[in-house]
Amino acid sequence: MADSIILLFVLVIIIFAVKGSIKHFKGEGGCCGGGSKGVIKAERKKLLHPKMGEKTVKIYGMHCEHCAERVARAINKIDGAAAKVSYKKGRAIVSYDREISDKQIRDAVEEAGYKVTGIQ
Repeated sequence: MADSIILLFVLVIIIFAVKGSIKHFKGEGGCCGGGSKGVIKAERKKLLHPKMGEKTVKIYGMHCEHCAERVARAINKIDGAAAKVSYKKGRAIVSYDREISDKQIRDAVEEAGYKVTGIQ
């Protein structure tokens, strides 16, 4: 009898764990300290001068909207740069109004805890 109670308890835990993992990888559940509810949106940054160009930054490790907002805030701290980030596409589009080095962008993203796999 005790074995069946323990087994039932373990099964319930496994069900909740699998359910949470599925939501996490769909970007619906919480990860990295956040969740889909109550995500603090990064303020949409406007460039002070006319846009000179755009760079597409491929980013590995974003799983939810909170991750994307964290990356956007990190890139937006760079003077002259404004980012639109999509965790579903695994990328950030960085607009800039002055020369921004790839290293500045890479350092900002990696300091936020994600990996840059390419910049175009």
